[in-house]
Amino acid sequence: MRAPLGIDLFCGLGGWTEGLLAEGYDVVGFDIERHDYGDGKRYPARLVLQDALTIHGGQFKAATLIVASPPCQEYSYMAMPWSRAKAKATEYRSGTRDVKQLTALFDACFRIQREAIAAAGRFIPLVVENVRGACPWVGRSRWNYGSFHLWGDVPALMPITGRRGMKGSGGSWFGDYEEMKDHIKQGGDWFNASQPSISRMCSSKSKARKAASASIAKIPFPLARHIARAWM
Repeated sequence: MRAPLGIDLFCGLGGWTEGLLAEGYDVVGFDIERHDYGDGKRYPARLVLQDALTIHGGQFKAATLIVASPPCQEYSYMAMPWSRAKAKATEYRSGTRDVKQLTALFDACFRIQREAIAAAGRFIPLVVENVRGACPWVGRSRWNYGSFHLWGDVPALMPITGRRGMKGSGGSWFGDYEEMKDHIKQGGDWFNASQPSISRMCSSKSKARKAASASIAKIPFPLARHIARAWM
C-alpha cells in the first residue's frame, strides 16, 4: 500500500514532519529557505524551496493531510505590552496598515486547501498552527497545546498539556520553563527566556539566531504525532 502523503507548509526544521513520519506518512515540506544548522538540526524529509504565495493547491490532490505553521513574529510582537507594538496593532485596526498583508500567508494555507480539495474531488484536512497573538487577526483558534494554537480541521479529541507556563494561564508567560519548554512558542528568539544571549549577541541574520528561532518554532512531537494519527 502507498504511504499517506503529508504536505508540510512553512516546514522549518520539521516539527510537523517528524510526527507524520513517525506515523508512516510520506512527507514533502515547503519553505522559502533550507534550514540546516548541523548537529542533526535539519529538515528530515523531501524539501521544496518555494514561496507559499506561489503554490497552487491542485498539486496536492494526492495528499492525505496538509499542515502549516506560517511565520508568527508579527503576531507575537503586537501581543507584547510595548508602546511600539501597541502602535503597530492600532495602525492595522485603523486601516493605516493593510490587514490582508498581515494575514496573507495564513490565508494562503486555506486557499491551498480549497484548491487541493477541488482538484482531488474529496476532502483533504488542513491544520494550521500559530501563536495566541494571531487570534485577533485571523479568528479564535480551535485548540491550543501549550502556546501552540491550532486552526482548521482540528480533531475532536486532542492531547492536553499542563497549564503551568502557558500564555494566558493567569501566571507568568514563562512559568516553570523546564516543565513547559517543549510547549512554549514565542515567535522567534526575541522572547525566549532561556536564551537571552542569542538575541543580544547575534544579528537577526546570523546562523545561530536562525537556528534558535527555528528550534523554538518546532511543533512538539506529541502534538504532531497525534494530528498525524487522527487523520490517517
